Amino acid sequence: MTKPKAQPEPVDFNQDAGTPRPKGRSGMTDKPGVPTMSDVARLAGVSPMTVSRVMNGDPNVRQSTRRKVDDAVAALNYVPNQAARRLAGARPIRVGFLYSNPSAGYLSEFLVGLLNQASIHNVQLVVENCEGERAWDAQTRRLIDNGVDGIILPPPLCDTPGLIDLIDAAGMPAVTVACGQPDERVGAVSIDDYQAAYDMTCHLIALGHHRIGFIIGHPNQTASGRRLAGFKAAIAAKGVESAPELLVQGMFTYRSGLDAAEILLGLEQRPTAVFASNDDMAAATVAIAHRLGLDVPGDLTVAGFDDTALATTIWPELTTVRQPITQMAETAVQFLVRHIRARRDGADEGPQHLVMDFSLIRRQSDAAPRRRPKTSGKR
Repeated sequence: MTKPKAQPEPVDFNQDAGTPRPKGRSGMTDKPGVPTMSDVARLAGVSPMTVSRVMNGDPNVRQSTRRKVDDAVAALNYVPNQAARRLAGARPIRVGFLYSNPSAGYLSEFLVGLLNQASIHNVQLVVENCEGERAWDAQTRRLIDNGVDGIILPPPLCDTPGLIDLIDAAGMPAVTVACGQPDERVGAVSIDDYQAAYDMTCHLIALGHHRIGFIIGHPNQTASGRRLAGFKAAIAAKGVESAPELLVQGMFTYRSGLDAAEILLGLEQRPTAVFASNDDMAAATVAIAHRLGLDVPGDLTVAGFDDTALATTIWPELTTVRQPITQMAETAVQFLVRHIRARRDGADEGPQHLVMDFSLIRRQSDAAPRRRPKTSGKR
């Protein structure tokens, strides 16, 4: 009777990809006390994700933190699982990008940022357009079912509570971009919309404008509320005129900007300046001013928000708040990739939030009020 052949022992690649170590049949290393990334984190007094960032050469880690981690690695004789790291690094990351009815200029700048970082980080982008009431529900479930590793949400989807609930329930990493009030459950990249609107309003007041119209953004987007609050705060702080008829609802679209501008410029005492909550509505205001025979900026100053390509393709070019849309999209990809890779390494310290800088860009659409406001004769 022949003896059965001995089965080869399973191996553990924790030591090094080229020097396998025998394992017991349980699948656990038979050498007790093998240090883990969590052990390094505890000794260094940092999170496992920070250890992962140090091990992966993240340049944004403070030197003092890097030294703590390096000292802990040396003290524990920790050796990372090189084979697993190579495998994780080789596997592409699949990121879902959901969008719904943004302006063409905004979307194009956003996509530039996504594609830039997707190329750098070996990311496969899966793009879904959510048109229609609650279309986001089916599209998001499809992304999750198809195995994306994370999701990026621009406005207005970043302000959809049910969508965030769905993503959170699935345990899916996500990053929102340009949300006025980011949800703590997901990552976020934004600017201070309140302060940006406050600063632009103060700029218009400093030019000498004391009757300023404001076109409000979409009522379902939190950034709209923050910009309106910033405008109102500046008006109150500077003691200039505040009248209900100077606040007109828009929807962040060019068409809604036309309608709002017709209302403002049709007032018996029209404003000397109009601040619109985005560039599309500001461009529409310039168009209505031209139609009414008003000179911009001689008769009417116009300011926008976002600094999309549209701001420099109309005449006169728009004074506006620059929101770094491309850079915000790039940062969203970086945050998501870092989160996903940390999870693959067994470390997860939760979503990251960043408030980026904005700037006021002065172009040809603003000036001090030089003439008595013309009346439209409509009212």
